[in-house]
Amino acid sequence: MSDNVPVIDEGLTGARHILVLPDRDAAEEVAEALPERFGIAQEPQLVRDALAGEDDAEDAQWLVVIEDPAGGLDPAALEAFADEYEGWLEAE
Repeated sequence: MSDNVPVIDEGLTGARHILVLPDRDAAEEVAEALPERFGIAQEPQLVRDALAGEDDAEDAQWLVVIEDPAGGLDPAALEAFADEYEGWLEAE
């Protein structure tokens, strides 16, 4: 029997955080403030999330997707930040 144990890729420690905001303006403000407030280097993605059965832009939430490859962002701090804009951190 061999002592060689397969090594699982240790680079998988990163995370993806999704902030849900009530409208596009709030999402854009959050995306602009994130680098300064949290020191993230990668630009967050903005994604329109239409509510089921709704085509009207007024009935859409906006998502701010943050890639956190080092896994260093504090989810509680992100949740509090999103709350300032009447949003929340989506649980994964």
